[in-house]
Amino acid sequence: MYAFRLLNPDLSRRACRVGFCVLVFLTAVEYAAASTKSDASDVGNAVANVGETLSAQESVSVPRVAPEESTITSPESATSGAPHSSTGDKMEEKKPAKRFEFISVNFLRVEIPFIIALWIFCASLAKIGFHMAPKLSEIFPESCLLIVVGVVIGVILVHVTGSVHMSPLTPDTFFIYMLPPIILDAGYFMPNRLFFDHLGTILLFAVIGTIFNTFAIGASLWAVGQTGMFQCGETPPLDMFLFAALISAVDPVAVLAVFEEIHVNEILYIVVFGESLLNDAVTVVLYHMFEAYTEMKDTGIVTMDVVAGCTNFFVVAVGGTVIGIFWGMATGFVTRFTNEVRVIEPIFIFVMAYMAYLCAEIFHMSGILAITFCGITMKNYVEGNISHKSHTTIKYTMKMLSSSSETIIFMFLGVATVNKLHMWNTWFVVLTILFCSIYRAIGVILLTAVANKFRLNQLSKVEKFVMSYGGLRGAVAFALVLLIDEEIVPLQPMFMTTTIAVVYFTVFFQGITIKPLVKILNVKTAEKRKPTMNERIHEKLMDHLMAGVEDILGQHGNYHVRDRFKRFDNKYIRPFLLRNYQGAEPKILETYSKLAMRDAMEFMRRNASTIGNISGTESMSGIFKNYTAGNLDGRCEEKLLTW
Repeated sequence: MYAFRLLNPDLSRRACRVGFCVLVFLTAVEYAAASTKSDASDVGNAVANVGETLSAQESVSVPRVAPEESTITSPESATSGAPHSSTGDKMEEKKPAKRFEFISVNFLRVEIPFIIALWIFCASLAKIGFHMAPKLSEIFPESCLLIVVGVVIGVILVHVTGSVHMSPLTPDTFFIYMLPPIILDAGYFMPNRLFFDHLGTILLFAVIGTIFNTFAIGASLWAVGQTGMFQCGETPPLDMFLFAALISAVDPVAVLAVFEEIHVNEILYIVVFGESLLNDAVTVVLYHMFEAYTEMKDTGIVTMDVVAGCTNFFVVAVGGTVIGIFWGMATGFVTRFTNEVRVIEPIFIFVMAYMAYLCAEIFHMSGILAITFCGITMKNYVEGNISHKSHTTIKYTMKMLSSSSETIIFMFLGVATVNKLHMWNTWFVVLTILFCSIYRAIGVILLTAVANKFRLNQLSKVEKFVMSYGGLRGAVAFALVLLIDEEIVPLQPMFMTTTIAVVYFTVFFQGITIKPLVKILNVKTAEKRKPTMNERIHEKLMDHLMAGVEDILGQHGNYHVRDRFKRFDNKYIRPFLLRNYQGAEPKILETYSKLAMRDAMEFMRRNASTIGNISGTESMSGIFKNYTAGNLDGRCEEKLLTW
């Protein structure tokens, strides 16, 4: 308990006691699980030994019994010549009578779900304890504390049980269970207009930037390895490029965890986070391509293999995107018929989004792109079909799953750090961190210069610095390095140790220092407010005006493409997917609905006496909904025309 006070003197005694009790409880359960497993293995060994003894005794020659004799001899009687009946009587006498047990323990039956629930419980307690210390949360990101707690738990488990029981962060656990809720939450609540307005810049950094970093880092590490500085034997170029492919990509989980705390402006956030989402296709292709090339290095790589690897990028990216859009539209079509069973509406959102991710993984497409575009598509078409209660349920359930997965990932990352499989190489670790930082900065400077030539809103020097400094690595790289086969790549332990070092450097050093740097450099922060009706109308006016100007000039830019898509969407897609299709401008109607509800709330506040005339069965949300619907039916067009 006093160790917690030494780490942070500002922690209250209650927080210290809670943290100490959690660690003791977790250690006791893990020790009990390990003891139960060892006892079970001892019993199994004993049974096996008895079986071997019996089989050995049966192998002794036994005299044949005549067919008319009905006496059956046992192995003991065969060797000793004693009759079976007496031996059976003795065994029956020694066998204890079975009695009803007052209480029994069977931990092995519920071991796995119990430990999973215990991990979630401890991770949630750690998150509560972190926010109970305001000074601590102001200095350190939440991800740093969770990793530290995971490392402490891992050290305790290693010293108590001798090993980390049930290695938690496996590649399958991470990619199949932990990552989808985080990406779905990001895609579903992503500002669509902002994302597609900056899609060109995002693709430039996600595709060209990731490829540049991969080949630059891989070539630099291979060149240094040829000098013998690493002192680790042979450093094949394909192995270096395989490691560079997994370490060069920006991690979406780490970016979300840090950038949501520093509250940078929307453009900076969407460019960095959009890059971390879309570079998954490049990372997947490069990783699997170099992994396959490494396995084929004995047979030789032909030109067709290189062409197939380059073509695979378009298959993975386009295939993942198409799968996500298909499942998103399918969700919109299904929810069109759920007006009589509102209670199951949230199930379709989560299950069908998860199906999109799994389908992409089945065909080796980009699961991150699939679930991202599935969330974007569902946001546009599902919201008009589901009820307000379902929307609230989806929102908070999605946030809960995302936050819980993020918490568990960073804790598991800390626990998985503590093992005996590390291979530390100081020069390799230092140079990898140096190359990642240098080439990230060079790539941002070069690509920003190209992007600014086509952008109206220029990216400033300060924003370039934040983009370079915010290229965080995280659990995606660690999960990928665990997939490398040590028999094919002997340097896998060194790659794993280096990956952990790079993740710790970016999350701890860059994650801790980026917040004060943003304040020192006066980076524009985000304004949390929703657009007014005036802004909505003028936004639509400018969209139509700019689309007309582009048509007159013959230059088909973003406004022309958006206008064509909206016309196609309003004419063919929305009438097919939406139950009650009201018009071509749902955002304006949505804004007006919120304004009308605000007027209704103000009316209720000023006329409090009318509340007594309302029946007890009618909820306040129902009153506001009826009030809004009445205004939309009667006075919507009049107010819009007289605005």
